[in-house]
Amino acid sequence: MLTVNEVSKRTGVSVRALHHYDAIGLLTPAKVTDAGYRLYDHAALRRLQNILMFRELQFPLKEIRRILDSPSFQPQEAIAQQIKLLELQRKHIDDLISLARDIQKKGAEIMDFQAFQKEELEAYAKEVKERWGSTGAYREFEQKTAGTSKENLQQTAEELMSLFSELGSMRTLSPTEWAVQEKIGELQAFITEHYYTCTDQILLGLSQLYVGDEHFRHNIDKAGGEGTAEFARQAIEVFANRKSER
Repeated sequence: MLTVNEVSKRTGVSVRALHHYDAIGLLTPAKVTDAGYRLYDHAALRRLQNILMFRELQFPLKEIRRILDSPSFQPQEAIAQQIKLLELQRKHIDDLISLARDIQKKGAEIMDFQAFQKEELEAYAKEVKERWGSTGAYREFEQKTAGTSKENLQQTAEELMSLFSELGSMRTLSPTEWAVQEKIGELQAFITEHYYTCTDQILLGLSQLYVGDEHFRHNIDKAGGEGTAEFARQAIEVFANRKSER
């Protein structure tokens, strides 16, 4: 675990910015001590790395939160998108450098404005934002949590982790067991009540997020024991498939 000052020194992000990220729900510490000190684990640092990558690409903080908290967020797809955006950004900078060198060599009579065009970069950035941040589920989440205090949001998150704790205690059972499937139904209902309408399709997407995103996997396994995230994924898959067969 790293303190907020240690994270600041390691990443170059100011303590003030880290406090702001916490306040807006973009990057919450893994733990807050009784004395009020924020502590960050490896999963939090990985999320911060994603935040900084999108910041380098000029994404607003609100958009970054939408992307990272999207029910369908896939880390591998996101990094592929980041790479493409960085490549487009590099091409744009290379074009500007070439133009500047031409002007340096040939004089100010060069009137080429093509290098200033950013349509391709902007179009792809828009596509990325729409892919992750414009889902109906996230809009519903924003509406449900609008005006909710940070303390209440934290309490809801703790209640969600309690469900995973209960699910983790069932890891010795088969994911097909009735008790396990009933707990998955409770999980789906809880998400619908407190966050957004959790359809079977969204639940399946979340199950992939639980194992594919290190931040989610770490927190779920911490709540229910090692392997809980993977157990939840398997149980959700059974749950959704059974309902589709009815």
